[in-house]
Amino acid sequence: MTILDPAEMRKATEKQAAPAGAGQTAAPRPPASKSFLDGFFQITKRGSTLAREFRGGIVTFFTMAYIVILNPLILGGFSAENAPTDVAGGWLPAAQVGAVTGLTAGVMTIVFGLVANLPFGLAAGLGINSFLAVAVIQDVTWPEAMGLVVINGILIVLFGATGARTAIFKAVPKELKAAITVGIGLFIAFIGFVDSGFVRPTKGGPPVQLGNDGSITSIPTLVFIVGLLVMGILVARKIQGGLLIGIVASTALAAVVEAVLHIGPGSADNPGGWHLNTPVLSGQLVSAPDFSLVGQFDLFGSFSRIGGLAAIMLIFTLVFTNFFDAMGTMTGLAKSAGVAHKDGTFPKLKSAFIVEGLGAVAGGATSGSSNTVYIDSAAGIGEGARTGLASVVTGVLFLGSMFFTPLTSVVPLEVAASALVVVGAMMMAQIREIKFSKFSIALPAFLTIVTMPLTYSIANGIGVGFISFAVISAASGRARKVHPLMWVVTAGFIIYFARGPINALMGV
Repeated sequence: MTILDPAEMRKATEKQAAPAGAGQTAAPRPPASKSFLDGFFQITKRGSTLAREFRGGIVTFFTMAYIVILNPLILGGFSAENAPTDVAGGWLPAAQVGAVTGLTAGVMTIVFGLVANLPFGLAAGLGINSFLAVAVIQDVTWPEAMGLVVINGILIVLFGATGARTAIFKAVPKELKAAITVGIGLFIAFIGFVDSGFVRPTKGGPPVQLGNDGSITSIPTLVFIVGLLVMGILVARKIQGGLLIGIVASTALAAVVEAVLHIGPGSADNPGGWHLNTPVLSGQLVSAPDFSLVGQFDLFGSFSRIGGLAAIMLIFTLVFTNFFDAMGTMTGLAKSAGVAHKDGTFPKLKSAFIVEGLGAVAGGATSGSSNTVYIDSAAGIGEGARTGLASVVTGVLFLGSMFFTPLTSVVPLEVAASALVVVGAMMMAQIREIKFSKFSIALPAFLTIVTMPLTYSIANGIGVGFISFAVISAASGRARKVHPLMWVVTAGFIIYFARGPINALMGV
């Protein structure tokens, strides 16, 4: 494509506007033809193509597909002996959790693409599902826990519909929004390093280390490194479909390695095995999903079981985690997709917030846990996705995954991890928006960035950044620069971080 400078563009415009002279025939230019998909999703307007949207949607699915396998392992099991049991001894069958995980993710991602027209995938949030399985069901039953998730979603929808969520979003300084994007980039890269075994915890001393005792000792981690380099080379050379090609090639390599070496799944007895997914096809390729969990929630049962105050504190935790994790994720993804405005907002912001809240409602109603926007969508954006068409593609693949779970599980987590690290590097570019020469901005931005990966939470990073920004601004004589809503949210985060001692004081 030839790019004209402003002077050349003016000359070209004047030439087109001039009346026809001798030897010159004025012919009307035919309007550019656009397909229905192009017009509906504004594909050309956002500088994308149908091919990029489809590729981006496929890449997002493959980087998110692990949730169809992982969510049932977190929430359910194959018997009461190997599943998280609630206060009444109830448990969720893994096969049914897998079915509703794919169903809810598929439906909500498609709805998000059609309504918000953004390339973001939705699925069961890992933070909230772990919170439910580890903490909440110690006091309530699974149906009651999912009822709390539904209430959490309804509140988030109300925040979005009334404009409260949008107002809070706009009150955040642009430097902190940029810091959120950079922090998420580091966070997803760190997730990739951990999921691949490239970074592991130590038995003593530093919290993390390279591989095992400072060495790369497992074949799956080596596959991750090869995949990372292949994807990095393809992206650096600006090869169209670089991430998708890298995922397919790395999966093929992993399958060959497994077929030859028979590494098997990772466990205490096999620490060098594959993390979560073993790249082999086994058993039936197609199976009918079981939707028995749909509608199995108790909206207000927890209030009578543990009391109103305790139930409200659980809802408060769910809302804060859901609300700010999603807000931070969407901020980062919108900037990466190039659809964010200068103030950090993006098209159909209110619609996006409402649909994301509905994802929480749908997740609780189907017992698959709150569905939220996934940062893994950045992989599809890195592939070129810019519109909701990519989300529709991702959603359709999620619906298909309900029938093809064995095929979905062929892609090992180590391969998806390679894509996350590459995308994390892409998101670091937003650091140029932060004025580190102003320490009143530099410190809150820095704390936002580093807290996300170090605490494994987007919401924690946002909270630390908000609190430090408000306090430092006020103490530096710049209190007027802090939006009133920032003070309200800061107070909320202080309560959020102190919820443990608060619960203890109230006897909850």
